[in-house]
Amino acid sequence: QVQLVESGGALVQTGGSLRLSCAASGSIFSINDMGWYRQAPGNKRELVAAVTSGGGTTYADSVKGRFTISRDNAKNTLYLEMDSLKPEDKAVYYCSAAVRTTYSNTYSRFWGQGTQVTVSS
Repeated sequence: QVQLVESGGALVQTGGSLRLSCAASGSIFSINDMGWYRQAPGNKRELVAAVTSGGGTTYADSVKGRFTISRDNAKNTLYLEMDSLKPEDKAVYYCSAAVRTTYSNTYSRFWGQGTQVTVSS
């Protein structure tokens, strides 16, 4: 199987910064796109940022210019650098990856358990 483990969530003041990490492990043959999603109470899960295996990136309009997504393919690790945090960034942040396992010829999407980000005003 495949495990995605997020870390780095914390309580931070408005204007502060955080760096989230997501380490993928298990029966991984290759990873295609990876992304960060977030879900606030009462809201649907939304895409925050995504990065392709080639390094192409996509950002939600609400985080453009403040968040930076990156990945280390050698370590199967995804990062999200979050700057100028706002109270509306408060949510559980989930890592997701499209993974081809060692026992499959197709890609499947896997999710982490989430990490809490809280921004105090």
